[in-house]
Amino acid sequence: MKLLRFGETGRESWGALDPDGNIRNLVDALDGITDRELSPEWLAQLSAIDISTLPFLKADRRIGPAIPRPLNFVCIGLNYADHAAETGGKIPSEPIIFLKSLSAFSGPYDDIIIPRGAAKTDWEVELGVVIGSTARNVSEAAAMDHVAGYCVVNDVSERAYQTERGGTWDKGKGCDSFGPVGPYLVTKDEVPDPQNLDLWTEVDGVRMQDGNTRTMIFSVQAVVSYVSQFITLHPGDIIATGTPAGVGMGKKPAPIFLRPGQSLKLGVQGLGEQRYKTVAA
Repeated sequence: MKLLRFGETGRESWGALDPDGNIRNLVDALDGITDRELSPEWLAQLSAIDISTLPFLKADRRIGPAIPRPLNFVCIGLNYADHAAETGGKIPSEPIIFLKSLSAFSGPYDDIIIPRGAAKTDWEVELGVVIGSTARNVSEAAAMDHVAGYCVVNDVSERAYQTERGGTWDKGKGCDSFGPVGPYLVTKDEVPDPQNLDLWTEVDGVRMQDGNTRTMIFSVQAVVSYVSQFITLHPGDIIATGTPAGVGMGKKPAPIFLRPGQSLKLGVQGLGEQRYKTVAA
């Protein structure tokens, strides 16, 4: 299934994509489903619904983040060797974990707001892993049992805040609009191999990133297991698994950063594409 959320910010409802690519409204169909959202039981009941019989979504409705606001928005740093190299970072011996502020959580078509005083705002297309059942100290062998599905994430970053303002990456990662999620949550049954997905970014029509998840240093199941040793993961939590080479700060001969008035398009194979504009705060 390809699920999505629509409506005003903070008041989104569930929808689904039918086989013909039309968005259907799931609101009435969910009335009889009482299991916790994104749990295996909830998804199993959804899969029994004939999506093609549900009403179409009105074309003017906003598409929001593909999941409800999570409890934890976890990110993995330097998880692609080529990205580590372009930033001058060492290949980590263990996954680097940081948390993205939930105020950054936004929709796949919402504007990216460049903060006041920002000078080095950058893009990072990533495979997002959505948790479906509580994961605490799970093994790698059991990790995928706790995954509900996948989505596109852009880990937007203000590099000056991240690296030049006294330490901790979080400063450059949690600004408003810096965490677009979606457009779809694609259930894991439709993604048989999350370690072989193309992912890309275009800025003003120019391809900047062009990678594949097979070059991750730490796989999806390794990351889920590792994070669960330190942070209890709850249904609806999301892990952004890192970005391949091609970010603005790594461009040669000089870095390229975002400015107001630009357009971005980025996606992951089979998971849809995000599209938005950059605007000044």
